Amino acid sequence: MKKLHILYTLLVSALVMTSCKTPQATKMTDNVKLQLPSKFQKDSVAGTTATITPWRQFFSDPALASLIDTALVNNQDLRITIQQIAIAKSGVLLQQGLMMPTVSGGGSVGVSKAGRYTSEGAGNATTEIKPGKSMPNPLMDYQIGADLDWEVDLWHKLSSSKHAAVEHYLATVEGRNAVLSSLISQVASNYYELLALDNKLDLIHQYIDLQKKAVEIAKIQKKADADTELAVEKFEAELAKARADEYTLKQQITESENSLNLLLGRYPTKIDRNKDAFLSTNLQKVMTGIPSELLTNRPDIRQAEHELASAKWSVDAARKEFLPSLNISASIGLDAFNPTYLTKLPKSLAFSVLGGLTGPLINKKAIQANFQTADAQQIEALYEYDKTLLTAYSEVCTLMSKIGNLDKYYQLKEEESQKLDKSINIARMLYMNSRCTYLDVLMDERDALDAKMELLDAKAQQLSSVVDVYRSLGGGQNPVKE
Repeated sequence: MKKLHILYTLLVSALVMTSCKTPQATKMTDNVKLQLPSKFQKDSVAGTTATITPWRQFFSDPALASLIDTALVNNQDLRITIQQIAIAKSGVLLQQGLMMPTVSGGGSVGVSKAGRYTSEGAGNATTEIKPGKSMPNPLMDYQIGADLDWEVDLWHKLSSSKHAAVEHYLATVEGRNAVLSSLISQVASNYYELLALDNKLDLIHQYIDLQKKAVEIAKIQKKADADTELAVEKFEAELAKARADEYTLKQQITESENSLNLLLGRYPTKIDRNKDAFLSTNLQKVMTGIPSELLTNRPDIRQAEHELASAKWSVDAARKEFLPSLNISASIGLDAFNPTYLTKLPKSLAFSVLGGLTGPLINKKAIQANFQTADAQQIEALYEYDKTLLTAYSEVCTLMSKIGNLDKYYQLKEEESQKLDKSINIARMLYMNSRCTYLDVLMDERDALDAKMELLDAKAQQLSSVVDVYRSLGGGQNPVKE
């Protein structure tokens, strides 16, 4: 007996000593993690404090606000992220459950018959329940009771897994905010693009009417021998080109409407909108603030930060898999071969308690692979976090520079359009008085049309860029508080 005790002690000691040799995770030092610059590029600074306006105040167009509301309810990507949040929340509940004892209750009925020439059978045959009453054969077994099973969080391994699950859940919440912010931005940008196409179509219609009149005038001039058939042909060719452009724009409008309807989570239908005040539309000015504010304002950065924290906790839990686990199991209940004896306490009372210490001794490849995977995922999460910071900073700098250049571009295009409108009137008067050719009028009208088209494009890009800056600074989200 003493030898068995010594053997058991040596086995437990070997288990603890072997298991306590845990590998070390890659250290995440400060010089590995990227730091944001103290300020944005000189030509990108628009203020010292970022002010993120709620999207309902930022977008004053009622039609656009209605579209955004529809998208927030029906968009499929947003619905998917909500389910991802629910899955991550279930993961937290799972880890909380693993930390608590598991208690189950139930009952059972069984029958057994031991051979007469066995120790159990011989014992039953010579045992009397009462004087003159032998043990029944076969022997019934009635049980009712409860069982407990509990893995004691000896090294806080389960606690680390719970922290990892919580951080992953918070990351999915921020992922939902990122999708929401991006969705609002996409709806607004598509809406402004659609308004630009509507205005282009109106412009083409006006141009077609002008070309029809030009054809009529050219025919009159030809009849009066003031011009040739070539002028008529040229103006008719330009009219045909304008009509072809009309159908191209109609197709672009259809595609743009369908893309917007897809964001709204519905089948293609007519988009309600007001195109009349498109060129006079101005969004609120967005202040960039300082780069460090991106850490608290941008949901994608917060998401990457939570994923990094989750990866660190996962590494800690994987490292502790090398340590011994303490499991406690117990049962208590009533046990008798006849149901009438179950209530005869304490004779029918049965219980057991068992505590066991288990850990890996030989062939640890599975848990080593799990640890190495978790460690690599931790490094990957760090690089993803750094990449997100780089992207955020570069995006804001690029967009602020783009807004400044687009403002100047739009002003010059507006001036160009006004000058060309004047030149068209002058060219028409000269043509009517035979002081210039049809080619001069045609070229002026083409240039004026191109300038107006480019002016509409510039306005759409202006509005889209402001929306993108608003999103890139963390605007448009509606944080979920669970």
